[in-house]
Amino acid sequence: MPTFNQIRAFLSQKTIGIAGAGGLGSNCAESLLRCGAGKLIVADFDRVSDANLNRQFYFHDQIGEKKVEALRDNLLRINPFASLQMHFSKVDPDNLKLLFSTCDVVVEAFDSASEKLMLIEEMALQLPDIPVVAASGLGGWGEADSLKVIRSGNLFICGDEYSEVTENRPPLAPKVRIVSNLQADVVLEILLKDFK
Repeated sequence: MPTFNQIRAFLSQKTIGIAGAGGLGSNCAESLLRCGAGKLIVADFDRVSDANLNRQFYFHDQIGEKKVEALRDNLLRINPFASLQMHFSKVDPDNLKLLFSTCDVVVEAFDSASEKLMLIEEMALQLPDIPVVAASGLGGWGEADSLKVIRSGNLFICGDEYSEVTENRPPLAPKVRIVSNLQADVVLEILLKDFK
């Protein structure tokens, strides 16, 4: 088994895309950076709000900031030498290839089902050789033993696939962070599969 320093050196040569910098994306980025990810490309068009603080990797004094800028600042506190390419933009079919074509793997970290589907479908059409690690089913709390990873070709889906986020099943830090860390772990599995 490789040592952490060997893993970190290997991962430093990899590029990971993250579509969305909310609960899934911000926490996944934190975990990947702590593991030694070399370059992160993150795209999001939202700003930090008070409602985000119950599950996202932001702080009260960052309310109102662009998420990608606040996330960059937080990640650089972990590793000031990290290569972070942050885009304050909405990911859509027209810019997806431009944003993520240099990535070894892309993490889907959107809130809405339609955006999730768009990213999965457009990645399969435009960048079919790049694995996508998505999430589905992370609302509420409890039933953590139902969280799993479903694999289909280059698509990996983390979550329970049924507990949609609703007003009565809000996204809360424990389950969101578990799923975002499942995503980070799958990214590591993909990138390290041939590393000895």
